[in-house]
Amino acid sequence: MGQSVSAAKLRSRRDWNHRQRSKPKSTALICPMQAEETEELERSNTDGSSDFISDLPDECLACIFQSLSPADRKRCSLVCRRWLLIEGQSRHRLSLNAQSDLQPLIPSIFSRFDAVTKLALKCDRRSVSIGDEALVLISERCRNLTRLKLRACRDLTDAGMLAFVKNCKGLKKLSCGSCAFGAKGMNAVLDNCPALEELSVKRLRGITDGAAAEPIGPGVAAAALKTICLKELYNGQCFGPLIIGAKNLKSLKLFRCSGDWDKLFPLIVERVAGMVEIHMERIQVSDVGLAAISNCSNLEILHLVKTPECTNAGLGAVAEKCNLMRKLHIDGWKANRIGDQGLIAVAKSCPNLQELVLIGVNPTKLSLEMLASNCPNLERLALCGSDTVGDAEISCIAVKCIALKKLCIKNCPVSDHGMEALASGCPNLVKVKVKKCRGVTSEGADWLRATRGSLVVNLDINLDMGEHLDASASDGGAQDNGIEFPPMVGGQIGASSIASSSTGRSTSFKLLGLMSGRSFVACTLRRLASSSRN
Repeated sequence: MGQSVSAAKLRSRRDWNHRQRSKPKSTALICPMQAEETEELERSNTDGSSDFISDLPDECLACIFQSLSPADRKRCSLVCRRWLLIEGQSRHRLSLNAQSDLQPLIPSIFSRFDAVTKLALKCDRRSVSIGDEALVLISERCRNLTRLKLRACRDLTDAGMLAFVKNCKGLKKLSCGSCAFGAKGMNAVLDNCPALEELSVKRLRGITDGAAAEPIGPGVAAAALKTICLKELYNGQCFGPLIIGAKNLKSLKLFRCSGDWDKLFPLIVERVAGMVEIHMERIQVSDVGLAAISNCSNLEILHLVKTPECTNAGLGAVAEKCNLMRKLHIDGWKANRIGDQGLIAVAKSCPNLQELVLIGVNPTKLSLEMLASNCPNLERLALCGSDTVGDAEISCIAVKCIALKKLCIKNCPVSDHGMEALASGCPNLVKVKVKKCRGVTSEGADWLRATRGSLVVNLDINLDMGEHLDASASDGGAQDNGIEFPPMVGGQIGASSIASSSTGRSTSFKLLGLMSGRSFVACTLRRLASSSRN
């Protein structure tokens, strides 16, 4: 009985292998296998040995592939034609080296990867990028594209962008940097992509500076836009019509964009009152702009980075009306325009504050005590480049900040006595980072670790004062000053290699669940495939 069952299963597998061999052979390969390797792999499926992987449904194999690293996915795609097909069809994200020699490979690439919805086209700044013709070819084969990232594609023009969006009207996220098209190309996107939710523009070379600049937006995309990020634009204010027309906008980020934003913010807030996040870095804005922003009663996150014309009065106006504030980052640039008065206003009006980053600001025990007492949910605090934060202020924090979990102190006049205060305070503290504080020694940090065994203490006593203290949010400065975010994992592939994940799952999930298992899974698959050939 057992032999007849085994014989039946064997015949079934042989029939399946015969059907696989009879299917037309795919020629849409980025790196075609050598003919000898292909024949050997196909012969290995006909030798009659047990092949348990062949019993797995395509969906199960696709799920396994999505758990592998890009390199392991490439190796798996070379095992057999079935794996090659499934790996290509289950890949939804690609990152390509967008040099001009990519164009002849586009048909074969997107014949194999025909389910791509997220695409990154990145070119080296010293190389010639793809042009309009290549971009149109891609759009014809990726009509379901929802996310597009363009980097240093300097040969794309307004006409190319118009032709592209005619084929990809389902675009939800667009990020472009160091490209040469201008306002007409951007307006083409906004006029043809009604589902666009996120727009990020950096160094768009084709935008004309001055009064002759063509206005951008609003277009049909304005109704759906939730996030707008503008970086390093000579005339970022030409995006004013788009921002004003985006009535559902939740997040606005402006980095190093020239122009007088005090004139624009009142118009923006009059139409867009539901913003919850505003980042401003090195832009021309003063208390006039902050007074307008204060009318965004739902504001939860505010970053004021190197805006020296903003003072205590402007911060107080925002705090008084924006009572839902959860995160506040201030880089005062040593201008001493924001201090105790503004921080006390925040303490009085923003009880939900959870994260506070102060760089180049000089708070005293008076404002820190108010913040600690009135903001019971304060969990993350960074104090950097302050001349007034010493042992007394750290002792105050240790006694008052009951909910504090992460503390960063950088380039402040704190000593080992401040570390001693932390040993008995802040009962929920899990991590302390101390950097460039002359008075804190390795002995003091070791004593704090020994006293509170579960507390992570990071000490950097490098006293190179020539290093410029920069908390620029766009350059990762906030991370360096104690506020940690999940790491960004990115990859770039050329026309002959793949280096991006095919799923949109979070990096933290992959690190927790798959980091230790990827190599094991790939190795196991290779062993099973190998054993089936023996």
